[in-house]
Amino acid sequence: MNSLHRILFFSLFLIIISCNKNKETNSDFVIYSVNPQKENVELFWKNEKGQPLKNIQNLRTYINSKNQDLKFALNGGMLIENNIPKGLYIENYKTLHPIDTLNGEGNFYLKPNGVFYITKSNESIIVPTKNFQPNSTIKFATQSGPLFINEGKINSLFQPNSNNLNVRNGVGILKNGNPVFVMSKKKINFYNFASFFKKLGCENALCLDGFVSKAYFSKEKWIQEDGDFGVMIGITAEK
Repeated sequence: MNSLHRILFFSLFLIIISCNKNKETNSDFVIYSVNPQKENVELFWKNEKGQPLKNIQNLRTYINSKNQDLKFALNGGMLIENNIPKGLYIENYKTLHPIDTLNGEGNFYLKPNGVFYITKSNESIIVPTKNFQPNSTIKFATQSGPLFINEGKINSLFQPNSNNLNVRNGVGILKNGNPVFVMSKKKINFYNFASFFKKLGCENALCLDGFVSKAYFSKEKWIQEDGDFGVMIGITAEK
């Protein structure tokens, strides 16, 4: 191999390494794709005594007391003091915290932010906050931000080489309309996380939370029951 060939080979090697450096695979994430016609997707905040559940261990205890099993769970939005949901929160058709349409600091206010909601007919929808229209068919809703993907386009604020790295979680809507919940097992930037949702086929996806994110998926032996949350999302089944 002459000097020119060595240079070309080394250059090609560097290009390949650069292209694959941030190519995450499914094994880098906790992934739960829901069939809402067969599985119950619910949002939780407080127990029967009106006390915030706060963590997945308490959520499991609460679910078990209702003679149900918790198949999957993760924190489902940001919070303010006293474990109060940040922004809109609807549970069992009741608006328990109002929508936040203000501007501010932090990931929640990165535009566009959005709302994930579930209707009476178990349809899952993600929309930008400005497009959200309250109606009597909405059973559950949580507001967060930013949107990872909006109508097939990755958020223009995201940069591929950003060093803003955190463990993150989010929700996307697959092409068949079913929701998919994802949490990164390692730190990741917004762009690469959004790209993963796009790889899954999501036309819309929403960031739920950042470095405090936890998930519970016993079938995959991913057990994180601690945390200090406001909203949690649970997939439940009758025992």
